[in-house]
Amino acid sequence: MEHLVVQVQNGDVEQYGRIVEAVQQPVYRYCSRLLGSGAEAEDAVQEILVKAYQNIGQYRPLVSFSSWLYKIAYHHCLAVIRQRQRQSRVRLLLQPQKYAESPEQQMDRFLFDEPLAVALARLKAEERNLLVLRIFEEQSFAEIAVILGKNQDAVKKRYRRTIVKLTSLLQEQREGEATPWTSTSLLKKKG
Repeated sequence: MEHLVVQVQNGDVEQYGRIVEAVQQPVYRYCSRLLGSGAEAEDAVQEILVKAYQNIGQYRPLVSFSSWLYKIAYHHCLAVIRQRQRQSRVRLLLQPQKYAESPEQQMDRFLFDEPLAVALARLKAEERNLLVLRIFEEQSFAEIAVILGKNQDAVKKRYRRTIVKLTSLLQEQREGEATPWTSTSLLKKKG
């Protein structure tokens, strides 16, 4: 991957298409999990890849290209989440009457909300990002530290606290079901 980046930096812009092919799916998965929406993730990936192309001249191989790209994706997704929260607050102000969910909406929510997705949605964006990078994207603590601009030990501590919080949320969601998602199993991941 790094050699393709160097070629793009040296003016061979056609090589960026090969980079896009290699990173598009992982970045989509990451954004989808962080944003909780496939449609928003598709838009985000396009914008992230454009930003990466526009700023590829600033990339230096002090960190891996994927870490650099995930950092761009992280900041972009945080901006999307913040914008969504602002829009939600405005909608609440403009919509004084609150309507109850229909029985169909309640049943859909009950049947189709996975406990993990619900628990992840209840985490702060930074906590959700940490879990997505570590568990789903299988990034090492060193790579996550680079992406977040934090100390590796601080990232490990935050990860452990987030795992404990997620486990608690999952237990609330599953109400006593046997679950493979335990803090012990999630903390045992190597790296």
